[in-house]
Amino acid sequence: MKTENRTPRPADTPQVKLPEALSPLVERMAENVHEVWVRSRAEQGWRYGPLRDDLSKEHPCMVPYGELPEAEKEYDRNTSVETLRFILRQGFKITK
Repeated sequence: MKTENRTPRPADTPQVKLPEALSPLVERMAENVHEVWVRSRAEQGWRYGPLRDDLSKEHPCMVPYGELPEAEKEYDRNTSVETLRFILRQGFKITK
């Protein structure tokens, strides 16, 4: 299959409403998603740089989550929300 012609087919989750009690989990997951990304990039030789430079392996998001611009945090939050929606859509329960 050619990837340039591939149509993404994510699970149908927009109608899944997250309970308010999961809001703190969303933020903690978002931070962890970012930390995993930073670790993975660092293992590949990437480091902080003020501008993204693929040749030099520098990226401005190689910082702690709290230092990210809000748009980048929102990207990680969306990943977390969609992951939680998928889990709930699959019939699992999330309890503490």
